[in-house]
Amino acid sequence: MLYYLFEYLENQYQIPGASLFTYISFRAAAAVITSLLISTIFGRKIINFLRTKQIGESIRDLGLSGQNEKQGTPTMGGLIILLSTLIPVLLFAKLDNIYIILLIITLLWMGVIGFIDDYIKLSKNNKTGLRGAYKIIGQVILGVVVGATLFFHPEVTVKDQGPFTDQIQAIDNLSEYKSTETTIPFVKDNVFNYSDLITWIDPSLQSYTWIVFIFFVVLIIAAVSNGANLTDGLDGLAAGSSAIIVLTLGVFSWVSGNIIFSDYLNIMYIPRVGEITIFIGAFVGALVGFLWYNTYPAQVFMGDTGSLTIGGIIAVISIAVRKEWLIPLICGIFLIENLSVILQVFYFKYTRKKYGVGKRIFLMSPLHHHFQKKGYHESKIVTRFWIVGIVLAILSIITLKIR
Repeated sequence: MLYYLFEYLENQYQIPGASLFTYISFRAAAAVITSLLISTIFGRKIINFLRTKQIGESIRDLGLSGQNEKQGTPTMGGLIILLSTLIPVLLFAKLDNIYIILLIITLLWMGVIGFIDDYIKLSKNNKTGLRGAYKIIGQVILGVVVGATLFFHPEVTVKDQGPFTDQIQAIDNLSEYKSTETTIPFVKDNVFNYSDLITWIDPSLQSYTWIVFIFFVVLIIAAVSNGANLTDGLDGLAAGSSAIIVLTLGVFSWVSGNIIFSDYLNIMYIPRVGEITIFIGAFVGALVGFLWYNTYPAQVFMGDTGSLTIGGIIAVISIAVRKEWLIPLICGIFLIENLSVILQVFYFKYTRKKYGVGKRIFLMSPLHHHFQKKGYHESKIVTRFWIVGIVLAILSIITLKIR
């Protein structure tokens, strides 16, 4: 909203400083500061409200140290993240940008699914919450909407690259076109087209590429969203890890949406995608502000309201900047948490069928609980997971040049 206001003031009255709002960097910085202020100042009020309404976490006795102290801690704290992200985005972003629209839809849609899940757990005293099938249906619907929009919307395009002498000439000479191309890491010619998955059978099948593309979008959104949900098990783990991931994606959105940087790095230039940086700035600020209250010992838990939303947003941003094939690296923490559960369940069922007694690979899954069982303090586990996340983030960024 402020973007349009200051654009009007600049055009009509040439007010000094109004042109600052035309710069993505300024608006992204303003979004970070605003979301930090909202999450830290109003976060306390939201926590007190949740405590007053007795919206507290009911902890299952899993034999883990420190569990009893967490009993009754306010949950649904994801509301802090949602509000602290949404308000700065509405203030500073171009609201007619298709990528911003998709991210707002993702924020609200996944937030509602997570909220319903938390509400059922609390009001119905049902520890399982919303049935898993309904969560998957919600994720599939979002995936179809996002995938169809990215495939068919005329403003979701890429541009050719080439040697240019200045920015104006670069913009004028590039040809903008629809494409299902994306990028894959560590490969010199790092462009991959989803149509290649079916055209090798018959070139005439190219018209069905939209089915393949939407299928992968649905798969990615479901996987990352559930991965973030599984990671939310220790104080500060999901929020801190997600902040690192989103900040990394901010680098990709910045360079992919900038004609000079994309040309220098020889990466895909995606018009209008740079606007995502404002959303990312607000989201990072919201996560860091939430972390103020969520670090050990947590004063509030994000609940599924936050964790499902975080995963959905990370997935959509990755797909929008065409870095979805980097997700196993960028979201490595989510991946190992997911894999630890899958391997644990598979091995237990396999050994029970073969030997009559189920055996386990880990003392407990997800993986962070395994280290708890081994006697590591919760804050040490979280800090070390953050360190691993930072290393993965650095490796992800250097894929811009290492091929």
